[in-house]
Amino acid sequence: METSYIHKRFHPKLDNPIFVEGLPGFGNVGKITAELLISFSKAKPFAEYYSPFFPDYVNIDNNGICTPPRYEFYASTEHKPNVVVLTGDSHPPLNNVVAHYEICEEILDFTQKLGTNLVVTIGGVPVSSDKGDVYVAATSRKLAAKIMDQGAIIYGKGRIMGATGLLLGLAKERGLDSICLLGATDGMGSDKEAGSGVFQLLLKVLGLKSSGDIHQKRGKG
Repeated sequence: METSYIHKRFHPKLDNPIFVEGLPGFGNVGKITAELLISFSKAKPFAEYYSPFFPDYVNIDNNGICTPPRYEFYASTEHKPNVVVLTGDSHPPLNNVVAHYEICEEILDFTQKLGTNLVVTIGGVPVSSDKGDVYVAATSRKLAAKIMDQGAIIYGKGRIMGATGLLLGLAKERGLDSICLLGATDGMGSDKEAGSGVFQLLLKVLGLKSSGDIHQKRGKG
């Protein structure tokens, strides 16, 4: 493999989808949140992104089947708005800045062709206390204020590393609205509590009902 490429399983018919990125990272908050959203929205995998910038190993599943490192795109039309979710199992090396830029640009190229005009990135932020808080950074003050009204805390004077931060910045350069939600975590293993907290706020951001509301309605039926 000399260049990165996207393998499409099918082309989803989407109506102005929101793009949500949740990759492995601090506390694994991004990946946990993405997987919760995929399950909640019944999203289906429709494309895979492969790159020579990914690590030189393969992943083995419970059945002994191997797959090279990749990112996976999922799409859902179950709710309004439609969503496109990106998750995966690896990253390019931290010191390969060119790789990070190329990959993020190609991801945005692909999702914009699907009609995306809002980008949401998810990650974790290290804290020693106040676990459960969700922080927000955005491409405009108005957008940040809107998310704060829904329960987030402004994330100021910091850095957001990797695709979670870079997609945010590159989306702004393209004139796309973009927000980043960061779950407070101590980073000790996969923090399901932090991931769940970000997921619940994400549902508010997307204008979707919480899983708790859905369960209550089903119980009444």
